[in-house]
Amino acid sequence: MSKNKPNRLTLWIFIGLFAGGLLGYLLHVSLPASLDGIVDPRLSNAIEGLSVVTDIFLRLIKMIIAPLVFSTLVVGVAKLGDLSSVGRIGGKTMLWFITASFISLFLGLVLVNLFEPGSAMNLELPPVNAETGIDKASLTLKSFVTHIFPKSVIEAMANNEILQIVIFSLLFGAATAAIGERGEPIIKALDAVGHAMLKVTTFVMKLAPLAVFAAIAVMMAKSGPSIIGKYIIFISEFYLGLLLLWLILLGAGYALIKKRLFTLLHRLRDSIILAFSTTSSEAVFPKLLEELERFGCKNRIVSFVLPLGYSFNLDGSMMYMTFASVFIAQSYGIDMALGEQMLMLLTLMITSKGIAGVPRASLVVIAGTLSAFNIPEAGLLLLLGIDHILDMGRSATNVIGNAVATVAVSKWEKSLDH
Repeated sequence: MSKNKPNRLTLWIFIGLFAGGLLGYLLHVSLPASLDGIVDPRLSNAIEGLSVVTDIFLRLIKMIIAPLVFSTLVVGVAKLGDLSSVGRIGGKTMLWFITASFISLFLGLVLVNLFEPGSAMNLELPPVNAETGIDKASLTLKSFVTHIFPKSVIEAMANNEILQIVIFSLLFGAATAAIGERGEPIIKALDAVGHAMLKVTTFVMKLAPLAVFAAIAVMMAKSGPSIIGKYIIFISEFYLGLLLLWLILLGAGYALIKKRLFTLLHRLRDSIILAFSTTSSEAVFPKLLEELERFGCKNRIVSFVLPLGYSFNLDGSMMYMTFASVFIAQSYGIDMALGEQMLMLLTLMITSKGIAGVPRASLVVIAGTLSAFNIPEAGLLLLLGIDHILDMGRSATNVIGNAVATVAVSKWEKSLDH
């Protein structure tokens, strides 16, 4: 019985994907905008109605994230025992994250210089104060560093500030382990909370096919298939980059677990499809945690590594940041020297940490980066129309990257069941 459920979910997600695309296309064709760009009110109403479904699903998922991250990470740290274990596993985890981040950013940099997708745009430099609609005010180094540390854990949980929750959970878990037997009731209680939240996840996931249907329908109804054709070369080159990144990540996974990698991919298929469809790697966090444990990763490792991954290891998003930033510079004919591009890479290594796995988070970081390197921020408008399509691939790649990272640390710690 348990074997059939994932297969049925995958089937229904695929059905939702294609049915949503078909409905969106029919809406776009039957209710087109007028020549002066005025949208048919009936189309606006249809899009608004469909968006409600996706919004409800994502809100339900986000409702789960804070208690699940807190409970699993505290239990994970506490189960590691002494602080030396936390330091050892944390060191291995961060080594993987930093390496993967550098590879992702560097790959994006290499490919955008090789393909030069922006060179054909030939845009004039816009006014200095051109608006982009992207808030970048909080992206200074000082604000980033201070923002890591929560002034209120309640506020952090209310706002789903993953990195702040992670910091508090690490400290709370270490303190719980340090007080010995007196901390055992806390560990047992939070362990029960974690399992309860996973059960809530199974309830919410029943809505996934419907959410996928609505999300794809909205995208297609708004823009139609023409948006794909307009930027087909840029999209193709970016997805080729993601494919190469997948090969690197999966190649590293194969080197560690050999043919079991195919079993891992089989278990991840629902999570990858869902992240791709909803453009949110955060939406699959609960299910990903569950599937990695079923694959054989110990709970104490998964509970520690995976929440950290959602703050420090968004590989797909990081590759996009260098690719998109240099693309915009190319579009305005701005020639960036190699040293300047490497400085941008190192800047993004810092500013990309702690971004949430939600739609458009990458654009916020890119906005701050463009400003720092005197690249017109209005260039982001080139990407806003197709960002949803690009974000689908980024989100799916983030899932692969975090899954492989968790398996790698489990393997290094000899905590992977065969």
